[in-house]
Amino acid sequence: MNRQDPNHRLDDDEEMEEYDDMELLERLESLQEDMEDLGVTTLAEVIQRIRDLHRKLDEQA
Repeated sequence: MNRQDPNHRLDDDEEMEEYDDMELLERLESLQEDMEDLGVTTLAEVIQRIRDLHRKLDEQA
């Protein structure tokens, strides 16, 4: 009979969760850099900049 080690599945799940956390950390750090480059500090500022650019592009069309 071929039985899997029950801890093996747990280890795989923990590794996947750690990978997901590292990926999320990388995305958040990249977002932080982009926000610093753009000179914005809040999501509200990002949303306002998007609205302003949409309005500007619509006016140019």
